[in-house]
Amino acid sequence: MMQMETVAARDVLVGSARAAGELGLSRTEFARAVQLGIVRAGPPARSGAARFARAELDRVRSAECPPGAGGADALRERVETVAGAASAARALGVGPSRFTRLARCGHLTPVGYRVNRYRAVVWLYLAAELREFAAREPVMLRGSAPPGDRELMAAKADLRPRKWRGRHVGLLLRRTADPWARAAVLAAVLPEGELRAAVPEKAERLVLAALAPPAPYGHPQVPEAATVASALLKADQPEEIHWYRTSLDFALTGARDQSNATGERGPT
Repeated sequence: MMQMETVAARDVLVGSARAAGELGLSRTEFARAVQLGIVRAGPPARSGAARFARAELDRVRSAECPPGAGGADALRERVETVAGAASAARALGVGPSRFTRLARCGHLTPVGYRVNRYRAVVWLYLAAELREFAAREPVMLRGSAPPGDRELMAAKADLRPRKWRGRHVGLLLRRTADPWARAAVLAAVLPEGELRAAVPEKAERLVLAALAPPAPYGHPQVPEAATVASALLKADQPEEIHWYRTSLDFALTGARDQSNATGERGPT
């Protein structure tokens, strides 16, 4: 009887706020842990709200907060972020201008964003990744910029949005094995005109729209700021658009095959 009660307790689903508290994280820290795949969500509530199994919380505590490793502090360090070039530069141990060049040239990948009151995008970086980069690439932290970076800066390139999108899409794809849901993740990155060209059937576009992932955590709600942030969600360079269209074509082939075989989801 005791074993059955223990199993039942592990199957209990709790909401985000309670799950965060049980792991010793703030809501923002917990949301980042979910985004990064450190904590996996269970079946959602009827309202669509995320829920988490106690077994999953136990797994995270065991894997991320082992005895003697600092408890919740170790997990908190994994999800700690710094915002903007000045703060990120201090974490990396360089000046803001060098950090900006490293980020714009794609050496560092943002983990999130926010839009400030001036409607400017402020990129967020994982502090742990900055420390790892400093240890791995000390040469990049001093001396002159390499030729490739000089060419990118001369062309006023900024790879931060593209690098963030790639990371965001990759994290979303790792959360599901469902073919239609995976296709929806890829479709959501394409501009409307490109999506219509890639998916001419309206019925399929409706399925993809219904399964589209929500905006990332921290996406602004104020209309003016949301307009700025929403532009970050779409691919905007020809080679990037081509990559997502090709990936969507491949994903849709698998999704259509599933529908033809089972009829469980999507047009046949």
